[in-house]
Amino acid sequence: MKLYIGNLPFNTTEAEVHKMLEQYGPIESFNWITDRDTGRPRGFCFAEMDNADADAAIKALNGKDLDGRSLKVNEARARNDRRKRRSY
Repeated sequence: MKLYIGNLPFNTTEAEVHKMLEQYGPIESFNWITDRDTGRPRGFCFAEMDNADADAAIKALNGKDLDGRSLKVNEARARNDRRKRRSY
């Protein structure tokens, strides 16, 4: 199952999130989202885990406080309504 992990504090590192998720099982893939212009973290990422492990991570981490921010952890949804880019 692919997970969305959002509302991350901007000072959180990729390694910290990886370590937090690994408590619930092995991570099959991990995608740390950064701003393409600045390279700074955008405050969310995606991870793929076994369904049972992902469910455990969602139950344990969704709503958990991390540095004053309430994490949002749920099953990732496809972006069906992607906006078309316009060139000027």
